[in-house]
Amino acid sequence: MSNPFLSPSPLPYQLPPFSELRLEHYAPAIEAGIDEQRREIANITRRRDMATFENTMVPLEQSGQTLTRVLRVFFNQSSADSSDELAELEERFAPVLSAHQDAIELDGALYARIRHLHEHLDSLDLTAEQRYLVERRFTRMTLAGAGLDDEAKARLSELNQRLSVLETRFEKNLLADTNDLAVVVDDVAELDGLTAGEISAAAQAAADRGLEGKHLITLVLPTGHPHLASLTNRDLRERVMRASRQRAARGNEHDNSAVLLEIVRLRAERAELLGFASHAAWVTAGQTAKTPEAVAAMLGQLAPVAARNARREQAQLEGLAGHPIEAHDWAFYAEKVRKAEYDVDLGELRPYFEAERVLQQGVFAAATKVYGITFEERTDLQGYHPDVRVFEVRNDDGSQLGLYLLDLYTRDSKRGGAWMNELIGQNELLDHPTIVVNNLNVPKPAAGEPTLLTYDEVNTFFHEFGHALHGLFAHVVYPSFTGTNVYRDFVEFPSQVNEMWMLWPEILDDYAVHHVTGERIPAELVERIRASQTFGEGFATSEYLAAALLDQAWHRLSAAEAAAVTDVAAFEAQALAEAGLDNPAVPTRYSSTYFAHTFSGGYSAGYYSYIWSEVLDADTVEWFRENGGLTRANGDRFRQHVLGLGGAGDPLEAYRAFRGRDAVIEPLLTRRGLAA
Repeated sequence: MSNPFLSPSPLPYQLPPFSELRLEHYAPAIEAGIDEQRREIANITRRRDMATFENTMVPLEQSGQTLTRVLRVFFNQSSADSSDELAELEERFAPVLSAHQDAIELDGALYARIRHLHEHLDSLDLTAEQRYLVERRFTRMTLAGAGLDDEAKARLSELNQRLSVLETRFEKNLLADTNDLAVVVDDVAELDGLTAGEISAAAQAAADRGLEGKHLITLVLPTGHPHLASLTNRDLRERVMRASRQRAARGNEHDNSAVLLEIVRLRAERAELLGFASHAAWVTAGQTAKTPEAVAAMLGQLAPVAARNARREQAQLEGLAGHPIEAHDWAFYAEKVRKAEYDVDLGELRPYFEAERVLQQGVFAAATKVYGITFEERTDLQGYHPDVRVFEVRNDDGSQLGLYLLDLYTRDSKRGGAWMNELIGQNELLDHPTIVVNNLNVPKPAAGEPTLLTYDEVNTFFHEFGHALHGLFAHVVYPSFTGTNVYRDFVEFPSQVNEMWMLWPEILDDYAVHHVTGERIPAELVERIRASQTFGEGFATSEYLAAALLDQAWHRLSAAEAAAVTDVAAFEAQALAEAGLDNPAVPTRYSSTYFAHTFSGGYSAGYYSYIWSEVLDADTVEWFRENGGLTRANGDRFRQHVLGLGGAGDPLEAYRAFRGRDAVIEPLLTRRGLAA
């Protein structure tokens, strides 16, 4: 049987031939891809002539095409449409792929050739992108441990392989427990406060599990659940919150506690082996922050003010509720205060946020107006799941830009949260186009019912599409720099900037239309929404900072300190108390056992990135406003200096070229209500 992964797809843009792909194709394609890349690396390292860019960097960039082709599809499916068989395959290959990566990153002969190039950069006739490629690859291999002796490399490889297994297991446990702890509701009357569409989605979710006549509230990735803002039944709100916070906790069938502790210990040991005091020090050394102390200084500046603002908000809520506010009460009474103080009920906005109109007249239209790009649905092209839609994206001159895949709805086989994946990344060296995927987790209503989004879901849609634009616009020569392959603490910046168009009048007026009456969202309501935007920022900033500081607390431990931690819950409680963010009514956005970003999602010691990037974002939004807002000239400038660069240059230099100076923090403080 032929394996579709073993050659480039003949479909437009090299879209993977999903109709032909089968589970049994993955293993042989991964194995063949590993063997192929091993031979390609050996062809570089067995050379006896002096290293040059052409005989070392170019073949290195050309290597691993089969493996990259299969892994991008494999990992996309494992997160968006997994199964027991796929999860077992992922766990099986995790140490194999880790060992293969180490064989490249720790290859002494390859490192020697790249080090030679790095030492002679000033005498080489290289383009700016070529020079940066040598610098980044040398730094990457150095941080990976390529300069260690053989004994240390062997131990490092053992650690990496074990960590790859544990991180895969963490995500597998979390998905299973998230499904197990979904809240079953026997009496529909308990769902009072939800819209007809939300109730329909809960009924459909129950039916999908064979629970006819019941309703099912599936859990989202963060601690808080959107339904907590509207459910009038306090007992049910408490059940939902308790289920959310119990995910993968000690004593559960899918307990992540032991997995998490071993991850922390092994990461700390690895960091010390590499010459760093902690995992956080190792991670930040390769980011724009450079040190965990720089991260701590910023987060420490914000946390006390955020906690103070949250306490002030809590007093408001308790004044209205007439009783102490608990975690499951906060969102419910926050909406009541928002209604009383600002005459804004976010729940009442949903009829104006019909998903298809948000997509076409909102998300897509903003991109067309700012960047001139257009979108056409390709119903002749198939995604990896029946819910996936495929759109062709073109520049304003009609030239091809790439494909955009949208996977909107939640399902038991999809992990929580929202994200962007790249199925194929543009680069000139291999003549590759671009295909990006956005995944959200919107409950799917019953057939015939409209999909109405919450305010937060619309915001998330614009955010994730910002990542997609970054992937689509990046135009580079070398595969290492495709799309969003930038510093982790810079990658959220373009996506956060794209959120600004959600409430931009020219965009909002077109997409925020009542799905029944056709009435546009009232202008006075929009003004009240804007006026209320700093309301609730004490809570929002506190829950985020709690998670960011918790991530840092786990990863600033030395190996000896990590070995001494035996109780996950106790460590978490102490870390939050020391940060001054241990208010029981304001739980951390992610508790440790379901903190997928940091223990299985690539953000270890890097969850601070969101607010670190938001400094750039808030400063950029101010620039757009000062320079005429939504104009092609502004969009073209942002595309040229930031989005189009991909990872092919220093991001902070790119920001300075765009803005004319470094970013300042004051716009962020104002946005989040943290200014003095």
